[in-house]
Amino acid sequence: LVDAHNNFIAVDVGSYGKNSDGGILAHSNLGKALKNNSLKIPKSKTLPGTNTIAPFVIVGDEAFPLKTYLLRPYPGKQLDCFDKKIYNYRLCRPRRVVKNTFGILSQKFRLYNRRIQSKPENADFIILATCVLHNFIRRDCRATSFLQHNDPPTISSELQNIPMQGGSARQAAFEVRELYKDFFNSPAGSVPWQDD
Repeated sequence: LVDAHNNFIAVDVGSYGKNSDGGILAHSNLGKALKNNSLKIPKSKTLPGTNTIAPFVIVGDEAFPLKTYLLRPYPGKQLDCFDKKIYNYRLCRPRRVVKNTFGILSQKFRLYNRRIQSKPENADFIILATCVLHNFIRRDCRATSFLQHNDPPTISSELQNIPMQGGSARQAAFEVRELYKDFFNSPAGSVPWQDD
């Protein structure tokens, strides 16, 4: 998990590429902690400018199952209204932060640009160490002007959706997604550039 400032806030390593992202998360310590609500995520709060109480959530793509704590985009076959397209677009923005964070990490630590030549158990420690060093460097070197994006975003710049893979969501998870969709399309939750 990364925060809005390109820092790693939770790292769980050790899974291999042949497993699905959703399956890896479900069986990881992080996934279990999210499911059991043992991460000490803040309690639900009122969304800005509204009386609507909403849970804090993490954002994933369609490879992850929809949960009350994990938002994912509407699948392409369900994009039957502009509000859902806005919701998907608004979700792609924080997903870009994740992608950018890994880009920064791989630029700082070039070992990510090739196969890591190490035993798997050592590779886990290398990955954890570079994530910690990444956060340390970012905290102590605030020169992040190269990260600023001046180009106005557009709906067409949305990330490609990945086909849905398993995991049915409970009704409460659908309600949380609807709540955020409605908020992103309300006067209190919309941003000026989302309709471009």
